[in-house]
Amino acid sequence: MAKFWTLLFKPRAWVAKLLLLLVIVGFAAFGYLGYLDPIREFLDSDNFAFKIGEIRFSAYLLVKAIIIIILLFWLVGILSEVLENRIKSISRIKSSNKALIIKAIQIVIYFLAFLFVLGVLGIDLTALTVFSGAVGIGIGFGLQKIASNFISGIILLFEKSVEEGDLIELNDGIIGFVRETGARYTRIETFEGHETMVPNEDFITNRVTNWTFSNSRTRVDINIGVAYGTDLDLASKLIVEAAKEHPRCMDTPAPESFLVDFADSSVNFTLYFWIENVTEGRIRPRSDVLFTIWRKFGENKIEIPFPQRDLHLKNPEALK
Repeated sequence: MAKFWTLLFKPRAWVAKLLLLLVIVGFAAFGYLGYLDPIREFLDSDNFAFKIGEIRFSAYLLVKAIIIIILLFWLVGILSEVLENRIKSISRIKSSNKALIIKAIQIVIYFLAFLFVLGVLGIDLTALTVFSGAVGIGIGFGLQKIASNFISGIILLFEKSVEEGDLIELNDGIIGFVRETGARYTRIETFEGHETMVPNEDFITNRVTNWTFSNSRTRVDINIGVAYGTDLDLASKLIVEAAKEHPRCMDTPAPESFLVDFADSSVNFTLYFWIENVTEGRIRPRSDVLFTIWRKFGENKIEIPFPQRDLHLKNPEALK
């Protein structure tokens, strides 16, 4: 049933064009032949009418309203799709600006269609004062989240803090690429291959890490320890060489190795090196550099230690 109403009010473009043409031709033909007059008089009779204040409602008005609304939905669907395809074909406009323009056009089109329906039905806008107040209360209570997500989506499009194609990380650990910013949610494609629909409000109220906001480079950190007695200068040199040999390692900033701690079982170093495009991944270059460090340490007899403990016995003779 839900699919039926969706196809009825928002059919695909070619279906909408065909249905709209058939309905217009059909009504024009029946009206010209005079077949609609008896139906209109019957549905508009007092037996099928009632009044609310000064406004008279009848079955004819109801049928007329339904037909006009369906026709307008079809027409608006065709117009929206044509304008959307036209705007998307303009290469000079960024994707976020395209989404903002399309959203603004859709709001204007549906608002004008709403006013047109009221005018055709002969409903005075001043009579909608009470109704608009009820709608406002409904939005304040029942539709609060929907309104919040819609406004948040518009704010995101204006601020351009999160755009299509950006690599983002949310507060709850979700990492992926932004594929679409809709009226209610933002669609994110994660590295696992599935798509997550995140409410737009979360991008406004929570902390969001955008890995590609101003640039796409990122730093990779590697912590590694060597055994006591190791030539520390040689170890630091080999660690930096391992990073420089990787094709994705940037020359500026240059990779650096820092001695950070004299731990219980090892002398600890931290390697910092930068890669150019974070959207290509950080795990692969980190893994490659670790393999290279392992190989260089093995060639130079540098040991990567494991935790060790010394046990002192106060009464060793008691073991005998």
